[in-house]
Amino acid sequence: MKWKLQSLYKAFARRKIVDTTQESTLARVLSTLDLTALGIGSTLGVGVYVLAGSVAKDYAGPAVVISFAIAAIASMFAGLCYAEFGARVPRAGSAYIYSYVTMGEFVAFLMGWTLILEYVIGSASVVRALSLYVDVLFNDSMKKFFQSVMPINVDTLSSYPDFFALGVTLVFSAALAFGAKESSMVNNVFTLVNLTVVLFVIIAGSLKADINNWSTTPNCTEINCERGKGGFVPYGIPGVITGAATCFYGFIGFDCVATTGEEARNPQRSIPIAIVASLTIVFFAYFGVSVVLTTVLPYYEQDPSAPFPHMFTVIGWEWAKWFVTIGAISGLCASLLGSMFPLPRIIYAMASDGLVFKWMGNISSRFQTPIMGTLSAGLLTGILATIFELEPLVNMMSICTLLTYSIVASCVLILRYEESDAYEKKGDHNPRTFTFIVKQLVGANKLNHSTKLTAQIVTALVCCYVILCICTATLLSMYITDVTAGKASFIVLLVILVIALISTLSFIYFQPVSDTKLTFSVPLVPFLPGFSILINIYLMMTLDQDTWIRFSIWMAIGLGIYFLYGMWHSHIRQKKSIDNKEKDVPR
Repeated sequence: MKWKLQSLYKAFARRKIVDTTQESTLARVLSTLDLTALGIGSTLGVGVYVLAGSVAKDYAGPAVVISFAIAAIASMFAGLCYAEFGARVPRAGSAYIYSYVTMGEFVAFLMGWTLILEYVIGSASVVRALSLYVDVLFNDSMKKFFQSVMPINVDTLSSYPDFFALGVTLVFSAALAFGAKESSMVNNVFTLVNLTVVLFVIIAGSLKADINNWSTTPNCTEINCERGKGGFVPYGIPGVITGAATCFYGFIGFDCVATTGEEARNPQRSIPIAIVASLTIVFFAYFGVSVVLTTVLPYYEQDPSAPFPHMFTVIGWEWAKWFVTIGAISGLCASLLGSMFPLPRIIYAMASDGLVFKWMGNISSRFQTPIMGTLSAGLLTGILATIFELEPLVNMMSICTLLTYSIVASCVLILRYEESDAYEKKGDHNPRTFTFIVKQLVGANKLNHSTKLTAQIVTALVCCYVILCICTATLLSMYITDVTAGKASFIVLLVILVIALISTLSFIYFQPVSDTKLTFSVPLVPFLPGFSILINIYLMMTLDQDTWIRFSIWMAIGLGIYFLYGMWHSHIRQKKSIDNKEKDVPR
């Protein structure tokens, strides 16, 4: 039994060694501009046309600009962690490869499986939204036709098969299969149109702006005050924080840039620049439309489902609604490309490592793209978009994204303190005594280089920090009213947890860092990645129970695939078996 557990642990802990000098089979054709446009397109989707109005009316009022700033800072923390890994491990697969290098094979498979779910649901929801948006322009003619011809009377499924969504998905899949450069050019056009329309909305709306709308007060009584108390922060600080949590999802999507490591011309330079630039541009777009919306109309007069058309209707510019429509469709198309682009790359990376079926990673000799992975992923996405109502599944995309952000930030911490090349690796001569380890926690041993022992200490501290984050996030998500009310027992517990969090990060800070030279590195380590982990876990804890149940079912399916196929066909396992056989051959 002990031998089996040891063998299982060794399988779980198998780590991938990435040779960054090895040439990729994918075509390196993407420039920094292409990657930036991909990041903007996948992030700045239909949310820019909806999110600002809904958050302003329901949560934050004019302080929605602060909510977007908080969300942008939190997203930038995660983006910087991705940027370091994109420079460190320039390979297709994004967080999957990062966790394979750092955490081991088992965590890498779970990460890859999570990313597949994230991008499938993200793509399916975007294409379904595109279908519904186009259908509204034609008075729901598609919906009425398909409901009369092929109605579906099943709970949780769509009321009709959306063949338009299926067709759009297959067309986009074919476009992606024909080449990364060609599909990125199409994405650049969609993104340019989208940004042009957003800029038009900001400039046109500013002509009718009135700063006094930031201090107006809705009709409100002491008994009924649904729309807050007016002013810049009508719902108070809790409303701004709640709005920031909602706005955070408006920045999801930039991580697709990190999946292009094998198709970027200069990934060590391009990926960090593209991630930071795309997040910065997206923030200014959100900030600009938020200011315009809340200065042209009072926050309590916003239309949360269609704020821009409503704004132009109120000011008498009916013709401007067509620009908004064009921008929304372009934004959705760019989001669809951004969501579908990384999915075959994840599948390709996992198939190349033997963790999923090999045929899914075959590269087209003509187009130099993972054509089978692209088409199969497109077919799966199209089927979901055709027959499912995706509203209850959208939260699953959020939980997947937040989980990947947390693991990437954890990987940054572990790799930053890994054993240095300058350290003599023939044997770890640090004593494993209690006194030595306690002194090392505060850096009293004055080691010049990170060692195997210090790397192990950091790994243990990161695990403890994640557990403390889960406890803190659970307390804040379940008992936030008691904390804000100032109840002593909850305040004391929160203070203890915060002190423990800061102490753990401080112990990590005192450890010697690795001497590995990086083209881009996250600043303020370990505090910035640590703060990113805490934010992501807190947002995960705010999701509903049904989301966790559905996510657990998907992970259970993935575990079955790993234990029945991936663990036995892993290329690392096969390589070790070949090496062992060669050692046993008599010479």
